[in-house]
Parts: sequence; structure tokens; C-alpha cells
Amino acid sequence: MTLDDSYLQKFGFIKRETLSSINIDPLQTGGLLTEAARKALAEWGDGYSVCDYCGGVLDQIKKPPIEAFVHKALPEFLGCDKARVTNGARESKFAVMHSLGKPGDWVVFDGLAHYSSYVGAERTGLNIKTVPHTGSPEYYLEPEGYGTAIEEGIKEYGKPPALALITYPDGNYGNLPEAKKIASICHEYDVPVLLNGAYSVGRMPVNAKELGVDFVAGSGHKSMAASGPIGVLGVREEYAPIVFKKSRYNKAKEIEFLGCTARGATIMTLMASFPEVVQRTRNWDQEVENARWFSARLEDMGFIQRGQKPHAHDLMFFEAPRLYEISQKVKKGRYFFYKELKKQKIHGIKAGLTKYFKLSTFGLGREKLGIVADSFEEILQKYEEL
Repeated sequence: MTLDDSYLQKFGFIKRETLSSINIDPLQTGGLLTEAARKALAEWGDGYSVCDYCGGVLDQIKKPPIEAFVHKALPEFLGCDKARVTNGARESKFAVMHSLGKPGDWVVFDGLAHYSSYVGAERTGLNIKTVPHTGSPEYYLEPEGYGTAIEEGIKEYGKPPALALITYPDGNYGNLPEAKKIASICHEYDVPVLLNGAYSVGRMPVNAKELGVDFVAGSGHKSMAASGPIGVLGVREEYAPIVFKKSRYNKAKEIEFLGCTARGATIMTLMASFPEVVQRTRNWDQEVENARWFSARLEDMGFIQRGQKPHAHDLMFFEAPRLYEISQKVKKGRYFFYKELKKQKIHGIKAGLTKYFKLSTFGLGREKLGIVADSFEEILQKYEEL
């Protein structure tokens, strides 16, 4: 088979239409690159770039300063004893599950856990017991539910769980559970605790020791202004020999990370953005104020915010009865809202969603959020006769 030029041209440079838009997508706002990261991306984008400097252990590379980042700056930032860079938050979670558990063991998840947590447990062969939430409208997670789940699981499986997981916040409603209280309850049963901070680490202050958790997973491409996929993992000292266990065939390589993890553009953009990421976590109170202000604007228009109130995170879930009503009458149907937002150069609400949708206010500031809120209001007014 010969590949002709017309076919190969399909894989040439592709222009992103959303770059000039106001981005309210909850998966994207925390992953936008800083200017320093964009320069690093251009300089370190070659596939072999970082590997050229590696003597066999990625996190021991002194120049570029990966060793200083992984073994000093990152643990301090995460509030943990040891840290590693991984290929994503899900890989961080899987490394913990796989090293602590074995097929037939079981784990405790919150009722709002991300699907990748389930997949990681399934891949390890772990059974799962979930702590239920209260349902609509708050989807609150009772900390005491972890104790109940652990006791029920011990009766069912005949042994305590290998691990408990807290999703902080969850990816649907942006709820921040009482992690410190949950961790304390789990530790009463000698159960280690993993915090899934894919939507928090890099956006807001997260300190594993202050929260009392044993592991913390973060996402570079979701929340730390890095090109991805890339993640981070913080570990308490006593678990480091388990999670960072070395191969018996190659004593320099750590088993759970298959010898090497993120390299090239991914780790270099993570490091380049790191000073600004640290700084922005110090402005978290303002981000929360902006989110609450935006939520209040939308609720004044008839939108209904579901989840924690007053809200404590930039990720939010809304019910939109008026938009749904309009979608049942207009010619464009349920795609009308997406198309109207696109005209206003607002990106992030998935095409076809009108009854329910989620968004993020992170990093936009009050001026851009005002533009978004005004656009929502203008759209409602445009169709008010329907």
C-alpha cells in the first residue's frame, strides 16, 4: 500500500477553532499552558529530548532539573514525603491500588468516584464498595458512611479494605467532601487513604499531611497547566517502599511505573508552568468568590445549581429548565444553545446539552465571567416569546 499526498495531508497542521473563545469547559480550564510552558513545548517537543539526558532513572536527571522538581519541589507542594511524576492521575491511582492490593481484595470508593478509579480497581482485580451520597440537590457525602462501608465490607469479605478513595472534588458537581474527617475515620480501621485530586491539585491548595491522607493523585493536563497526558503522585513515607518498589530484573526501575513515566514535552511543560501554578493556588479564595458570583447570576435567570452550596470549587453543575423548554420548540432543537454560544465565541458546553450541563469558571476572572453570564441572559431573552 502506498500513501499518497492527498491522504497524508489530512494529518497536517490542524487549526484549533476554540483558541480565541472564552473557555468554560471543566476539563480544560486548568490545563491551559502558561507562556513559559509554550516556550518549553517548542524547545522540548522532540520525542527523545529528555531521554538524551537520562542515565537510566528519569527522576534522577539533574539537568534539566527534574530531580530537584520530583524530589524536593513537588513533595513540598503536595504536602507529602515522596513524589513521582506519572502519565496521568489515573495512572497515579492505579499505581497505588496495584501495589497495595491483590486480586480478591476490596476497596472503598465515594459514590461520586470517577470512572477511571473503577477501571483501575477492576484492572487490579479488586472488589469495590461505595459510600452513597444524599442525591439531588446537594449530593452530599457523609463522612461516617466510610466507617459504615468498612464495617459492612469486613463482614462481607472477612478482612478490611486495602484502600479507601476520596474524590476531591468530584468531576460532576464539584463537591469537596470532608477529606480530613473521612481520613480520620478510615485510619481508625488502619485503612490507608488515597485522595483523587485531578480537579484540585494545581487549582487550589492541597496538602496531604494537613488533610491526613496517605496518597494524593493530581493531573498535570487537567489542573497544572501542562501538556499531557501527565500526572503527579504524592506518597507518605511508610508506603514509599511499596509503591516505589524496584524491579528484580533491573534494579534501577520502579515496577508500578514500568521503569519510566512522563518525559519530553509533558514533564518540561509541567515544570515550566510550576511557578505560576504555585502562585495561582494562593489566589484560590478569589476563584471561589468568582464561582459563587457566577452561580448567583445564573440562578437569578432561573438556572439551578446542583451540588454543594455555598459552592467551594470552580466546577459546577446546572439544571436549565428554560433552555430545555426552548429546545423542545426551536428548529435547531437541543443544539440551539451550543450554536448560540459559539456565535458569542464561548466554548465548553457540550453540543446537544440544554437540560443539564456542567462548566468551570477557573482562571477567567470577573470580566470574562460577566460576558458569559450576559450571553446566557441574551440567549434567554432572544427566545422569551416561545
